[in-house]
Amino acid sequence: LFICYRTVEPLEYYRRFLKENCRPDGRELGEFRTTTVNIGKCLRSITTADGSALVKLGNTTVICGVKAELAAPAVDSANKGYIVPNVELPSLCAERFRSGPPGEEAQAASQFIADVIENSQMIVKEDLCIANGKLAWVLYCDIICLDYDGNLLDACVFALLAALKNVQLPLVTINEETGLSEVNLKQKNPLIIRKHPVATSFAIFDDTLLIVDPTAEEEDLATGTVTIVTDEEGRLCSVHKPGGSPLTGAKLQDCITRAITRHKEVKKLIDKVIKSITPK
Repeated sequence: LFICYRTVEPLEYYRRFLKENCRPDGRELGEFRTTTVNIGKCLRSITTADGSALVKLGNTTVICGVKAELAAPAVDSANKGYIVPNVELPSLCAERFRSGPPGEEAQAASQFIADVIENSQMIVKEDLCIANGKLAWVLYCDIICLDYDGNLLDACVFALLAALKNVQLPLVTINEETGLSEVNLKQKNPLIIRKHPVATSFAIFDDTLLIVDPTAEEEDLATGTVTIVTDEEGRLCSVHKPGGSPLTGAKLQDCITRAITRHKEVKKLIDKVIKSITPK
């Protein structure tokens, strides 16, 4: 009978739990789902990537592979490289998605990731330049959702950061005599990560109640969502709010405070995993 009630009146079903400051899956309103990350060599399925990571937020599962290639810089940005993020939501990750060209949600997620990279300055494009006006790195960051159960943006930013932390770029020089590039695969250096952005998403219920790390069902029932991106200094990098219920200044500040705490949790988890796979 209870399951039937959840199907017929899902919002009222949720409200019963929210009145008790909990959720149907047993979490408190400000509690994240179990979060795990695997980095680099732990992911045998994408050994061709220069950096990779798999992140799970509850059932939501996202994998990121970073491929580095050489290219000529743009004429108007002769001292800069490129970062090209792409988020894919294949039909296998949820019934709501269909095969074919990227849908609206995938395109919006890709743009969000591009904005986070730019606003946070996690990678300075000048650091990707090898020879001014001649040669630069292009980082193709492919983020694929394997299982969609809400809070896609948090998982994507987490997977991107973890994968980039794993990238090792070979030494590249320009031969002055021939003008050709020479790649030394035996000498590799880590990618320079200037900032470590972390996203924290909230769903808004009945215009006033905030819950963190929403599932797909909670997102569908919510009157709005908001994603806060902060860096390790507590600096606000981005506020993403695609319509829905407005937030008061006090509510937004609550979200930012929780996001700063979440950042510390995620950064600690990444550092722990990287330490465990670093040769001693």
